Amino acid sequence: MSTRRDFMGMALGGFTAVGAIGGLYAAKRTWDPLPSVKAAGSTVVDLSEAKEGEPIVEKWRGKPIFVLKKSADMPNNDRDIVVKGARYHVSIALCTHLGCIPAYKKSEKKFKCACHGGEFDTSGINLPGLPPPSPLEIPPFAIEGNTLLLGSEGPEYLKMKKNNLIA
Repeated sequence: MSTRRDFMGMALGGFTAVGAIGGLYAAKRTWDPLPSVKAAGSTVVDLSEAKEGEPIVEKWRGKPIFVLKKSADMPNNDRDIVVKGARYHVSIALCTHLGCIPAYKKSEKKFKCACHGGEFDTSGINLPGLPPPSPLEIPPFAIEGNTLLLGSEGPEYLKMKKNNLIA
């Protein structure tokens, strides 16, 4: 036999359960990344627009990215990305010494950092005797046709990673 007291207890329990579920849902929503953060996780670069010897600067996860279509007179390197017969250098455009953004000097075919004189060749490798301790870092990428997807780990990137070429 139910009494008024039993009804009030069940009603209070149900109300508390609904409130707890609502609170947990709200807490979970605050832990999820914002849509703008999710969208910044990948960047698409159309390589058909690249011109030999002129770097394209893109942005991925708030960092500048160099995409340089290499000319025939630039040396080959295992760090090069080959797409439809053309070779590209792709790296995060932050000097590995103190995080400055190097500039590409077309006449010298080098990336030069103005902060402390660091230099990198057209494959992003730091030149010896200068401050940068390591090559420019290669971001995760995947290749789809003539498009470079930054933020995805494709087979080419995984092969570079396995061979310790990404930095």
